[in-house]
Amino acid sequence: MNILRLIFRLLNKFFMIPVFKLGLGPFMGNPISGYIMVLKTIGHKSGLTRYAPVNYAILDGNIYCLSGFGKLAHWYKNLAANPNIEMILPSATLLGKAATVMDADEWLRATRQILKNGGFAGFLAGYNAWTITDEELREKGKDMVVIRISPEGIYGGAADPGGKLWLWLTIAVIALIIILLSI
Repeated sequence: MNILRLIFRLLNKFFMIPVFKLGLGPFMGNPISGYIMVLKTIGHKSGLTRYAPVNYAILDGNIYCLSGFGKLAHWYKNLAANPNIEMILPSATLLGKAATVMDADEWLRATRQILKNGGFAGFLAGYNAWTITDEELREKGKDMVVIRISPEGIYGGAADPGGKLWLWLTIAVIALIIILLSI
């Protein structure tokens, strides 16, 4: 399990987080890789800004994510210490307040939808959200923690002033001009 956490940590730090910070998040969300957002939290010990890519689902106006490593995940500890967070979704950045889901029916519904939205990650973890029964999901997922995030406001995104989407658009236009001139 430690190897899996190390792989995710490296993948997240050097690929997923920079991609979302550069405004390329919309290119990452698809049925194969899963629908991913980045949580921006404050470290519970250090007080520093921390980023954590997670799979998510939107249900009834709330955004749900789950901690597959349970309460051991650092980002979950950060949310428990400071539930006011920023979510960098593929299409926007939102402010929100996080709370752990305690209701069993809400947990089951959200977990199933997050696993469906998770692409291959759910299958790699041994879950088929389309065929697993409610009882099996409750048993296999007993250590998973589901977090409900209630959106509270919209924050500037990659395409807003100060964002970095302009950089990619500029590179694309220059590349297109070079290609057209070389024909």
